[in-house]
Amino acid sequence: MVNFKNTALLLFFIAAPCVFASPDEGLKRLDAYPTCRITIINSVGKKVFLKAYVADTDDRRHYGLMFINRLPEDEGMLFVFTSESKQNFWMKNTFIPLSIAYAAKNFTINEIHDMRPLDISATYPSRKPAMYALEVNRGWFDKNKIKPGCIITQYGCLGK
Repeated sequence: MVNFKNTALLLFFIAAPCVFASPDEGLKRLDAYPTCRITIINSVGKKVFLKAYVADTDDRRHYGLMFINRLPEDEGMLFVFTSESKQNFWMKNTFIPLSIAYAAKNFTINEIHDMRPLDISATYPSRKPAMYALEVNRGWFDKNKIKPGCIITQYGCLGK
């Protein structure tokens, strides 16, 4: 026979960490990030638009797209670093297949890599110093004819 009173108490203690979540828990949702509009002039001169979630603090950069189950088609995450340097990303706790573009301080895309979800054995380092990294659904750059040399224009991503 099941003692429902004890079972309910046990379930409360198991679920309690979810109820009393840490401040970082909010960063596991896209709506916790500020957004902006990005335009990229692709390799054939056409404007391509993207809604970008901005990861511009240590905590936001740390979580990025971890724990996110779905990224809409024309949305991505723009990682903003405090200075231009070599960057390195991995896919720990990242469920979505992604592509990443590393961009220089002047917003020129230097390189693009396809990344495998949940694969912590691989890292994706930039070959050149980068001040920005843009993650999108894997294949989005190819589909939109975006290659190294293309320039990102941002509206409201940085500063006030």
